[in-house]
Amino acid sequence: MRAYWTLVRRELGGHFVSWTGYVVMAVVLFLLGLCFLNLLQALNGQPSDRPVTELFFSTVYFWLILQLASPVITMRSFAQEKSSGTFETLMTAPVSDHQVVLAKFSGALLFYCLSWLPLLGCLFIVHHFSRDQMVLDPATLGSTFLGIFLLGALYMALGCFASAISRSQSIAAMVSFALGLSLFLLSFLAYTFAGQTGWQSQLFTHLGLIEHLKDFARGVVDTRPIVLYLSLTVYFLFLTLKVIESRRWK
Repeated sequence: MRAYWTLVRRELGGHFVSWTGYVVMAVVLFLLGLCFLNLLQALNGQPSDRPVTELFFSTVYFWLILQLASPVITMRSFAQEKSSGTFETLMTAPVSDHQVVLAKFSGALLFYCLSWLPLLGCLFIVHHFSRDQMVLDPATLGSTFLGIFLLGALYMALGCFASAISRSQSIAAMVSFALGLSLFLLSFLAYTFAGQTGWQSQLFTHLGLIEHLKDFARGVVDTRPIVLYLSLTVYFLFLTLKVIESRRWK
């Protein structure tokens, strides 16, 4: 267990000693500020019966942050180790393959969660000027960040898998972006099959990421999206582990 936490600290620290980590945090902060500025201008003087978190997830900004930040955060996980020649040194250290995979994933996920902390600051600003107690409702905030965490875990697992199958960080980022975008585009098929019956409609409804995040943002926690995100996260981590283990057969 000590080796795992050492690798997690190493991975998390790597984001703060490279320019990519600060670029990601700067872009996330800029897009969050721009989003809430637009929301405040649109709602100025106009009451709304929906939480601010739900209004935020109704915009394109969250998905833009997720699609752009995730590949950049995870592209260095394994690809940098391979390109710099430190991968074999890492894998010959007294740590198991699953500890390496979980540590890489955990470090990326922790950095992803840290980059979303400015969202709390935006909500406190809205609460200060609007005096609306529902802005900082603990249940709504908890479910909102639960949705951010679960979807982030899935995209971090996707990114780790893309990084494991490539020696180039650029290729890893492009593969991760393509996989994440494909998963996001499946959400629009749910609108296509809306009102229809059959297994196709039920399948794409369960894969509707947009509606899932809207539910989380309004304080509704459904176990079906939770199971979906956790299952897909474990699945892609399993694929990543198998890619790492395949080096023994080369």
